[in-house]
Amino acid sequence: MTTDPSPDGGHDGGHDEPARVLRSVAEHVAAVLGRVAPLPVQDVPLAALAAGAPGRVLGDDVRAVAPVPPFDGAAMDGYAVRLTDLPADGSAVTLPVVGDARPGAPAPAGGGGGGAVRIMTGAPVPEWADAVVPVERTSTGRFVAGGPTTEREVTLARQPRAHVRRRAEDVRPGDLLARAGDAVTPALVAVAASAGLVALGVRRRPVVAVLSTGSELVPADAGAVAPAPAAGRIPDSNSLLLAALVRAAGADAVRVGAVPDDADALRAALDDAVGVRSGEGPGPDVDLVVTTGGVSAGASDVVRAVLASPDDRLRDVDVAAVALRPGRPQALARWRGVPWVALPGSPVSAFVSFALFVRPAVAVLAGRVPPATVRRRAAGAWSSPPGRVHVVPVRTLASGEVERAEAPDGAAGGHATSALLGADALAVVPDGTTKVEAGDELDVLPLDGTGSPGPGSP
Repeated sequence: MTTDPSPDGGHDGGHDEPARVLRSVAEHVAAVLGRVAPLPVQDVPLAALAAGAPGRVLGDDVRAVAPVPPFDGAAMDGYAVRLTDLPADGSAVTLPVVGDARPGAPAPAGGGGGGAVRIMTGAPVPEWADAVVPVERTSTGRFVAGGPTTEREVTLARQPRAHVRRRAEDVRPGDLLARAGDAVTPALVAVAASAGLVALGVRRRPVVAVLSTGSELVPADAGAVAPAPAAGRIPDSNSLLLAALVRAAGADAVRVGAVPDDADALRAALDDAVGVRSGEGPGPDVDLVVTTGGVSAGASDVVRAVLASPDDRLRDVDVAAVALRPGRPQALARWRGVPWVALPGSPVSAFVSFALFVRPAVAVLAGRVPPATVRRRAAGAWSSPPGRVHVVPVRTLASGEVERAEAPDGAAGGHATSALLGADALAVVPDGTTKVEAGDELDVLPLDGTGSPGPGSP
C-alpha cells in the first residue's frame, strides 16, 4: 500500500471552499451516534413476531414459564410398558394390550403392570409406564394410519433406549432462554412458545423518514407516463435508494419523495416527514430523518439554506466536511426534536454515507451493535486519493479476496452508480494511502445484514 501524508483539500460537490480542518470518519460516526439511543421496549405477541419483519432485538431477558416437554411423552409409535415386565436379558414376552394413547388426549387410566398400551408419538405415557417399545420391534410390525386398536396382545422385548421424552428434560421453568440484546430468531419464537410465553419484550422497530432534494428530480415512475424526463430533469432514484437501504438495515421507511430546491418546501416536507401535518394530528412515530442533496456549497443547496436560517423547529445544527471520498459534505440537526442526517446528493455518495453513518444509527435505535469491518486482501491494484478515507465498492471473490466493483462498461469512477450492482462490500482505504496494491490487507464493510445483536440496554 502506497501512502502519502499530505492533506487533500478536494471535496465532493464541484465547488471550491476555503481550506479547513476536515472531520474524520470516526468523528462523524460518533457525532451521528451521539444523537440516537435504543428505542423503548414493547411486548409483542409471538404470532406477530413470527409473521412480522425480521431484525427485532430483545429488550428484556427471556425466561421459561413452563416445562418443555410439559409431560412424559412417547418419542416413538409403539407400546408403553413397564421395564420390570420385560426380561433384562432381552428375551421376548407376550403382554396383553390394555389401552390406547393418542396425542392430545390424557393417558389411559389404570392398566398397571403386566400389560402394554398402544401409543403414538407425542402422546402422554401412562404414569405406571417407563418405556416405549417401537412398533417395528414388536409382533405387530406397523400401525395402520387411522386404524383402531385391534390387537389383543403383543410380543416384544426390552430395547436399549426407553424412547420416552421426560417432562422438563429440555427446558425447566425459570431457565434463561435468551438475553436482552439478542436477536429474535425463528428458533427463539418457537422455544418461547413451547416454554409457555405468549409475547416477548423487544425494541420497537425503528421508523426512518427519507426524502431527496433537487428541483431536477421527477418521480421515478414518470417514465410510465412519458418516454423520458424532460431535458435537465432526472428520475428521483435517491429516495428509493434510501427507502430500500432503510429496510435492509432493519427499519421501516416512510418515503416522502423528492422536494424542490425551495426552503419553504423543504420545511413543509420535513414537517410531513416527522408526522406533523397541517390540520391533522401527529402521524406515526419517526425516529430518524435522512435526506440527500443540498449540503454542499452551491447556490441551490437548499438543506444548507434551511440549516442556516433561524427556525424554532430546528436545533443542534452541525455542518461538517468529512475526510471522505465520496461523501465529503455532511450535516446533522434535529427537526422538531427528531434526529436529522443530511447526506450528499450523488447516489454513490449517498450510498456510502448511509453505510458509514446511517446504518450504525439504525442499529443503535434497534438495540443492535453497528456492523463492523472485516479484514480482506485486495485481489488487484487501484489508486486512491490522499488526505481522505476512500470508500470503494468491491466484490468478494471465491478466494476471499476483494476486487474493485466496476460498472458494466468498465468504468470505476466515484459517480458510476451501476458499479454498486456488483458490490457486496465497501473497502475502506485509509486517508494516507495513494495506491492499493494486490495482496494489501483492507478493512472491508460487508453490505449484507443489519448488524450484530446488542449487549442490551445501556
